[in-house]
Amino acid sequence: MKTNRRCRALLAVSLNLMALLFSTTAFITTHWCEGTQRVPKPSCGKGKKTNCLNYSGNETANETSQNVVHYSWETGDDRFLFRYFHTGIWYSCEENINAAGEKCRSFIDLAPASEKGVLWLSVVSEVLYIMLLVVGFSLMCLELFHSSSVIDGLKLNAFAAVFTVLSGLLGMVAHMMYTQVFQVTVSLGPEDWRPHSWDYGWSFCLAWGSFTCCMAASVTTLNSYTKTVIEFRHKRKIFEQGFREEQNFLDQEAIKYFRERTEEERAEAGDLRLQCLHSCSPN
Repeated sequence: MKTNRRCRALLAVSLNLMALLFSTTAFITTHWCEGTQRVPKPSCGKGKKTNCLNYSGNETANETSQNVVHYSWETGDDRFLFRYFHTGIWYSCEENINAAGEKCRSFIDLAPASEKGVLWLSVVSEVLYIMLLVVGFSLMCLELFHSSSVIDGLKLNAFAAVFTVLSGLLGMVAHMMYTQVFQVTVSLGPEDWRPHSWDYGWSFCLAWGSFTCCMAASVTTLNSYTKTVIEFRHKRKIFEQGFREEQNFLDQEAIKYFRERTEEERAEAGDLRLQCLHSCSPN
């Protein structure tokens, strides 16, 4: 039983650690959502020869390039670029079309005013989610390595299960609130940021993977607690049943002993009475 309990405790600790690592990584990265944004091409100039618009049409021969667009006011063809972007809880980063690298801005500033409160609730819930995961992980480690008795281990096990379940619920609520805020920001956010197309990124997958590991850890911990309690109750029932049978056997032996003693005493009393009668009777 002790080996099985230790294996279940080790599995719960491993799942909780994975949930903690996944949630922390997702919280600090900016790939919850990613996609492309449609932006107007910049005007061609001395420093910009490709992926730009030539409004004047005055272009020298050695500046000719297939990436230079001759803008037509009649058709408006090829006026836009599609740049890659990715967004997290804290920042939204997009490809810089004028230079190498990316430029980032605060996603909290991009969110509509009506959704800022929900976004901050999501941030607070994510922080509480990680903190409760840390508490649950600490209790599981105490139960695994420093539990001096089975009763103390059961108490730590129960508290770890409660904290892990609460953290999982908070994480689920936080992820759903962030998804809601992002979808509203796609519709009502700044014009220069709104995505042309988007999908969920690997940080979002890590966040829900963390929630899955968290709930698996809580189920494993509750399962360990329940099995231990059931095993103790079963052993107690067997012990009490054996004790009652032994008590009944002892009681029967005592009754038999006292019954035999009583019969022997009665027989001895009868013999003494007969002897007394014979000795006291006249010749």
